[in-house]
Amino acid sequence: MKPSGLLLLVAVSVSLAVSAPAGTRPHYGGTLRLSVRETPASLDPADTSQPGMFALPNLSRLIFDTLVTLDARGQAQPALSTSWQADPGNQRWQFGIRRGVTFHDGGTVGSDAVAASLRAANPNWKVFAAGEAVVVECDTPTSNLPAVLALPRYGIAKRGGGKLIGSGPFSINRWDPGKRLVLTARDDYWGGRAFVDSMEIEVDKSFREQMIALDLGKADIVEASPDQARHAVVEGRRVESSAPAEWMALVFSRDSQSADDGKLREALGLSIDRESMSTVLLQGGGEPAGTFLPNWLTGYGFLFPTAVDLQRARQVRGEVHTAPVWTLDYDPSDPLARVIAERIALNASDAGLTLQPLSLQTASSTVADVRLVRMPPPSLDARVALSELAASLGLPPPKFEGDPAGGLYAAERTLLQSQRVIPLLHLRTAAALSAKVRGWQEDPDGSWSLQNVWLETEKP
Repeated sequence: MKPSGLLLLVAVSVSLAVSAPAGTRPHYGGTLRLSVRETPASLDPADTSQPGMFALPNLSRLIFDTLVTLDARGQAQPALSTSWQADPGNQRWQFGIRRGVTFHDGGTVGSDAVAASLRAANPNWKVFAAGEAVVVECDTPTSNLPAVLALPRYGIAKRGGGKLIGSGPFSINRWDPGKRLVLTARDDYWGGRAFVDSMEIEVDKSFREQMIALDLGKADIVEASPDQARHAVVEGRRVESSAPAEWMALVFSRDSQSADDGKLREALGLSIDRESMSTVLLQGGGEPAGTFLPNWLTGYGFLFPTAVDLQRARQVRGEVHTAPVWTLDYDPSDPLARVIAERIALNASDAGLTLQPLSLQTASSTVADVRLVRMPPPSLDARVALSELAASLGLPPPKFEGDPAGGLYAAERTLLQSQRVIPLLHLRTAAALSAKVRGWQEDPDGSWSLQNVWLETEKP
């Protein structure tokens, strides 16, 4: 099932590219300056202790190549691997490794190095070199392993002596954790040299700090909060937004404990006014969500209800004699999360439920009943994306049975019926760009293709 919305998005992107001024041609040189809100503690692609970050995968793709990449339609394309095939049963795969590729230190990216990197990323796999190929034996049949290997955490890295070396279009020049990352373009990159000479990325910057840096000419690309993107456009800034992709939801810390507990969770879901959140709080920076995955990726999201039904919520709540006070945890450093959490608590009270948002002082020492989470789409392959989201939340892995479209729908429906999760919104990711940034591209999920960006020189 391929959604028409994605095809339209691709068509619009192509038409915009064609309509660019004929006199504008890409050229090399310059330093691209970026600013991001997140604070990665590590650049190691195999480090799984930093889930839910949007900026980190974008940075990882600049430094580390994967065996496979996904195009805008979610189809696997060759990268470090030029070909692949699976044995019957889809549990044993072989990937041919591209010849002539080197790491940033000049070492060869051979099958032994690739196998060692994949073993570090997934100890559950049996991975070994076989001539100029790598064999991956999964613990379970995995028909979409190429799409799995396109995930940033399977970026190929050479580790040793406290160093982390990749084979991507940029090498690490300087890394001050929590502060600044400087990258240098490789002249010998197998996929072709990037346009800019270097990139300077400032991390741990609030949306306000980023916008000030852009306005002062100290940054070329910054993030824009979904709820502020429209305002930034009105003020005359250049803003690029993705399709609704980043997922926001309520996640309970444990399974439903009883029939009454299930009814209370149902009442909470019915009480939330997602449409108001989308139009008023987000200013059109998102869409109501009744699923894990956005409709443009699956084509069936519209089948899951998102409308508020306060009358039904009160009726279901009335069937339970007493209701506990639920604590609601959210990221206190995220202004949007705070506003959404407060609105959820207000909606819940209208249905006779009590949610108490945790303060910054108590959040670190209290295990909340419910968490408000924001998670970027892990993949443009729907099955991989759903599996990754479930794993990040500690949910059972989805089971895909039958035809691809029907199996995906059934797997997501089963996860939602567990009542561990109440989807809220799919948010648009937005970036504000200076006037000299050219060649900007992003995938429907909001991923940045920074290696294609170039800088227009100032006219005398």
